[in-house]
Order: sequence, then structure tokens, then C-alpha cells
Amino acid sequence: MSLVPAFEIGIWNAWIFMSSFLLQMLAVILLGKGVWARSSLPSGIKRSKVEKITPIIGNSVWFLAIVYSIFLPLQLGTLWFYIGLPVFLVGLVILAVATANFATTPTEKPATQGVYYLSRHPLYLSMFIIYIGTGIASASWVFILLGIANIFWIRTEALVEERYCLKRYGDTYRKYMNRTPRWIGIPKQRKAYA
Repeated sequence: MSLVPAFEIGIWNAWIFMSSFLLQMLAVILLGKGVWARSSLPSGIKRSKVEKITPIIGNSVWFLAIVYSIFLPLQLGTLWFYIGLPVFLVGLVILAVATANFATTPTEKPATQGVYYLSRHPLYLSMFIIYIGTGIASASWVFILLGIANIFWIRTEALVEERYCLKRYGDTYRKYMNRTPRWIGIPKQRKAYA
């Protein structure tokens, strides 16, 4: 990694990896109006001042990362690339599977199957992994810092979503929260509810 960030336009740049987010959004749109509507929180949900600001910051960081990725060359043929590529691919698989799990869950139920069994927020987890994999594959400490900066936004949004899901799905979601880690881990054994 160089102290001075790379900045050159090219075909084999980090935009190739970052386009996964745009493709995921397109897939959600194409899956139908119901999936798109369900993928965002209602505008009337109560938020603290910090919770109102973090989506602006998070989306700004995301937009900055997308723009920077256009000018950030992947370090093809280097150890950086060969380490970053599998990290990115793990994030991409989680993103694709979580999107499919979310899209196929009935609207009246919370998404709890597939990768949602291992993480309450696999889409946010995949975002972080994709950022880190892209930063490593392009040997860019700036890009890795953008991924780390996004953790604050991701965590805050996850807490808002959990409050919303508790209100919407009630005890079903509470039981899901009690057995499933927020980010990743081994779920607690399901207890027989009598």
C-alpha cells in the first residue's frame, strides 16, 4: 500500500467490485414493487438526532466510495489482489444470498431464513466485507478507511431497523433477536416454546 492514494481512470478499477451494490439495487427493483417498498424503513419512524444524521453521512460515504472506485485501480497480479478478491467474493455471496432470502420472505414475516439465520443484518455485513475486500484488492488504505467509517452508519441503521421490526413483528422478532447474533456467529439453540 502506498501512502499516496492511487487515482487513475481505467477499465480494471475498483468500480467493478463496487458495481455489486448497484446490481443488487437493480435486482431489488426488478423483483417487484413490494420488495423495494419493504427494503426501506417508513419515513415516519422515530429517530434521534444522531439517527437522523447517520443516513446522510452513510450515503455520502457510500457515494464517495463509488466515485473513488472509478479512479482506483485494482492491483491485478499482486498479493494484495489475491488476498482482497476472496474477501470481496465472500461479501458478494452474502449480498446475493441475503437479497434472495429477503425477497422470498413473505411481507408479513421477518426475514429469518438462509443467511438471516446466522446474522440479523447480513446485507450490512456484506457491505462491510465488500468494502474491505475492495480496499485490499486495490491496496488502498483510503478505501479501507471508507469501509471502517461506514461501520458507524451501519450500526446505527441496524439499531433503528431492529426497533422497527420489534414494533412490526413483536414477539416473533424478539425471539429471533434472542437467538441470532446481530452481525455474525453461531445462533443459540432454539428452545421449544410451549
